[in-house]
Amino acid sequence: MKTTNHLSNLTLIVAVSENDVIGKDNDLIWHLKDDLKRFKVLTSGHCIIMGRKTFESFPKPLPNRTHIVITRQKEYTAPEGVIIVNSLKAAIAQAKNDSNPFVIGGGEIYNQALALVDTIELTRVHHNFEGDTFFPIISETIWEETNRVHHKKDDLHKFDFSYITYKRR
Repeated sequence: MKTTNHLSNLTLIVAVSENDVIGKDNDLIWHLKDDLKRFKVLTSGHCIIMGRKTFESFPKPLPNRTHIVITRQKEYTAPEGVIIVNSLKAAIAQAKNDSNPFVIGGGEIYNQALALVDTIELTRVHHNFEGDTFFPIISETIWEETNRVHHKKDDLHKFDFSYITYKRR
């Protein structure tokens, strides 16, 4: 039976190594051109919810997306158009008019959001990496894999990877 505390239109999007690493030193560890294109296609035109450190890892706000940044810093300022909130709940409230907002990280925000989302769009990078930020284990009792597309490494992609969609059971 589905619980009612999750939001059917809220999606978590993440790229994760085989050993569940998502980052190191507030940065991505790998560069997969097709994964970045997929991220852009899926999130364009939508709200993207993230923690302050994730936002600060961007050289500038991403085009054609509403940035909602969660921070505990009371005096935090960001470029015009970036919405600053102090909790995930407040971020979700800011995204209420979006048909499909995305939670894009980092680790602490993913941990908070996992109980609230109905869909996970995960890129599994088929390699182990050293890192300092990890994604929680996806429990098969809660999540069902509904789609998987495998990509072999090639001239543009140093590692094999798979796009995996999970839906809440």
